[in-house]
Amino acid sequence: MNHRIQRVRKYATALIIGLGAVPGMSAALTLEEAIELAEQQAPSLAARNASLQAAQNLVTPAGELPDPRLSVGVQNLPIEGDSSLRLGAERMTAQMIGVMQEVPNRAKRRARVRTAEASVELARVERTVERLQVRQFTAEAWIATLSAEQKLGIFDELYAENRLLAQAVKARIASGRGLSSDSVLPKQEAALLAEKQDVLVRNEAVARAQLRSWIGAAASQPLEGSWPAWPADFDHYRHNLHRHPELLAFDPMLDRAEAEIAEAISEKRPDWAWGLDYKRRSEFGDMVSFNVSFDLPVFAGSRQDPKISAERARLAEVEAERQATLRMHNQELATELAEMQRLEQALARVEMTLLPLAEEKVRLAMADYRSGSGELTTVIAARQELIDLRLRRVELAGERSMLNARLHFSFGDIQS
Repeated sequence: MNHRIQRVRKYATALIIGLGAVPGMSAALTLEEAIELAEQQAPSLAARNASLQAAQNLVTPAGELPDPRLSVGVQNLPIEGDSSLRLGAERMTAQMIGVMQEVPNRAKRRARVRTAEASVELARVERTVERLQVRQFTAEAWIATLSAEQKLGIFDELYAENRLLAQAVKARIASGRGLSSDSVLPKQEAALLAEKQDVLVRNEAVARAQLRSWIGAAASQPLEGSWPAWPADFDHYRHNLHRHPELLAFDPMLDRAEAEIAEAISEKRPDWAWGLDYKRRSEFGDMVSFNVSFDLPVFAGSRQDPKISAERARLAEVEAERQATLRMHNQELATELAEMQRLEQALARVEMTLLPLAEEKVRLAMADYRSGSGELTTVIAARQELIDLRLRRVELAGERSMLNARLHFSFGDIQS
């Protein structure tokens, strides 16, 4: 059994420290360092930055005129008789070169610029949302790893207490007041502790793998620091409900939808174009032609009006989605605030009531056992309750910090 315990400890130590220290990194990793590394390395943030840059580059072209069109050709070229396909054979044949410029109406160009500007703001908001999510997920992975570390840290004391229990049992058996079968119970307890430890080593490996997905090899470092405690200002969270990261995107989405409505309406106004042609003839003088053309939106009922209705329907859809998302996060906030209060009460109850009572129960049961008036099974049961409560205290503290992180990055850290 001692060999197994040493092997588990050696594995845990290798997992925490021996997987390789990262050159240039401190011996321990704080939460702030982990978040900073994640922001520097997250591919999703690099993608959002590229998306923002692309959207910014599209603003200026959105309001520009289309490229002019160059045309070259021949007019009145004969295709029959002796003069067929000969440029200088007929006096009416002319070589022509021309340029044409299409000019969308001003309202349409303005609407396209508004659409592009709204897309820039949407890309900027999406980058902010992605950054908050990277920070939140990194913090959650760091907290999960810290929770596993702290639980594993309890086991040295638990094994020491188990050895003291085994010595007490041996002493009572040697005095003739105990049963020989009692010598098995401390060994069973040690085996059960080893099982719990195996599960926690596995949980720590999973948590570190999640942390490694955000910060790379630095996740192999042991952690430094205690449970993060961001200010849990419930009134502030409720005030910031309308600025939840997922709600921030709806403002530019609404702006873009309104700009697309304006562009659809602008199609009722005619676009126009102008053209200039130069004609060269062999016998007559050269000539210049100039023309202006206009679109005639005479079928608005079957073309423009349906488009306008479709864009207005999309605007209503975005507004409805915004209201649905707001209600969802309102319910989510109420649920998480209630859960935060429950966790704080549960943790306080464990620390101030249940743990002291469990420790007293173990002391009394052990005293009864040593005096000969108690049973070893009572001691084992009391110790199991105490072990579970020690682990439960860490579990509750971790759950509270995890929820604190979600509230902070969803309703508190919206300007980050």
